[in-house]
Amino acid sequence: MLVCCFICVFAVLVNKVSLQETVEALIGGSVVLRCSSTEHDHKLQDIDVSWRHNGSKNVFDIINGQDSLEQQHPRYKNRTETFPDEYLRGNFSIKLNNLTHDDAGKYICFISSEQRTVQLRLNESTAKGNKSHDQRDQGEETEADNVGASLAWVSAVVVVVLLVVVAVIVYQFSVQRKKKQALASDTTEGETTQITCQV
Repeated sequence: MLVCCFICVFAVLVNKVSLQETVEALIGGSVVLRCSSTEHDHKLQDIDVSWRHNGSKNVFDIINGQDSLEQQHPRYKNRTETFPDEYLRGNFSIKLNNLTHDDAGKYICFISSEQRTVQLRLNESTAKGNKSHDQRDQGEETEADNVGASLAWVSAVVVVVLLVVVAVIVYQFSVQRKKKQALASDTTEGETTQITCQV
């Protein structure tokens, strides 16, 4: 029963912290592709982040805490923005401007051993739609700040749940072991008593 409870809690937490996000945007508009690290004690010189589109196109790199455009694919030149003030907090989101049909697809953000995936879906734009979409982008920028904190809390809860489950299993194992030792001890004492009586 304890294992079932653990599996249910773990499934809910994993679902909540899905490492893939789907974002919709309008052609010609802008979109924030969110990427936050679960670690928050970053040193600027140790930060290396790579954004890739559909597995190969270099969208943006952050090397040693500095924006690096040397290897950037030409189609993203002058169309990407980052939030350098957020790097130390673990926020490596980028903003992609002047969206085209070719921008749709999977974006992967690599942060050391971590990986985040954003699926971008594009819709046809209208003049009215672009205005509301830009307003939505401003809300997404502030929301991106909270993503790292949410991931950290959920990770902490998962770790605590795992520790509790391990502690319960270790406790049950030790109780069973003591029972077996007590049973073995009783059996050994009984044999000793029989040997003493026979002499």
